[in-house]
Amino acid sequence: MSDSPTLTPLQMLQANSLPSLVQAEIEQMILRSELPVGARVNESDLATRFGTSRGPVREALRALEECGLVRSEKNRGVFVREISLTEADEIYDLREALDEMIGRRLALQITAPQLKALNALLDEMDDAMAGKDIKRYHGLNLEFHDALVDFVGNSRLSDTYRRLTKELLLFRLRALEDGGGFAVSNAEHKAVIKAIASRDADKAGRVLRAHAADSRARMHKAADKAFMAAASK
Repeated sequence: MSDSPTLTPLQMLQANSLPSLVQAEIEQMILRSELPVGARVNESDLATRFGTSRGPVREALRALEECGLVRSEKNRGVFVREISLTEADEIYDLREALDEMIGRRLALQITAPQLKALNALLDEMDDAMAGKDIKRYHGLNLEFHDALVDFVGNSRLSDTYRRLTKELLLFRLRALEDGGGFAVSNAEHKAVIKAIASRDADKAGRVLRAHAADSRARMHKAADKAFMAAASK
């Protein structure tokens, strides 16, 4: 018979959620460039920062590797990964198709409370734009698209969509900053919600796919701008 103590439900919840909380914070560190592309991720430093053991940090990094945000190199450690523009284009090929599916499904099944929740997010994004708070807007933008896919009610679709879009995190932020997305992104979101609310599946699919295509174009604009800046040095 085992002498190991039985965990209470609260202890089990805390143990299971801690790696997820650590993962979310490391993601934010990457977005804030506290952990820049190519940087080695130090487990001990992160454990000290979060006031935890290295176990939850290690679990969080494994999850981030599955998401494509970090890479593990044998005998060297874990490093922040940046995907190539070619890889990002391949992801956008899939994202555009999935967004069209999401738009079509939501036009047929969206509920009034779900539309209200989406419009509330749009109001928050308008507020972030008025305050020129691009980091807050970026977070709300991710929340908006997560809500869209969640409202479809297909867990496999949600998991697949999130795995793909997490690899684009840095590209999407740069597209807002340097690709002109900050000025037009929320206008596109409003058009998406209007199309979904119209209950026209074909229209909603087209509009959401076009939004993803415009996001890809902004990614390329930001990449070209970065290339020109580097070439001029």
